[in-house]
Amino acid sequence: AWKAAGQCNCAQAVLKAFEDKLPVDTDTLMKLGAGYAAGMGCMESTCGALIGAVMAAGILTDGKGTPAVSRQLVAGFQEKCGATICKDLKGIETGRVLCSCPECVRNAVLTLGEVLKLEEKV
Repeated sequence: AWKAAGQCNCAQAVLKAFEDKLPVDTDTLMKLGAGYAAGMGCMESTCGALIGAVMAAGILTDGKGTPAVSRQLVAGFQEKCGATICKDLKGIETGRVLCSCPECVRNAVLTLGEVLKLEEKV
């Protein structure tokens, strides 16, 4: 909803979905996610929604076993969305959108919830 309303980028929208479970204030979460609009590096790298999920996972797991969780997040996201790189998801080179930004956010939130067995709000 925050992404669709234009108030957040994809990373921020995922972080906000879990803000009630994160011991970090909203302002700080928004600043942490600020650099991931249009993926990392302006569409050149990883989808911002996936980055947001991995950032949230680091806090939610207290940094213990987070690399394994991150690997599961990438695999689950890839399965749901068809890619993990922003420009591939948006079909920049192919002209075929694999997954819209709101769907990427939704899939990142769902995947994080599945991996960590959380009740998520989507």
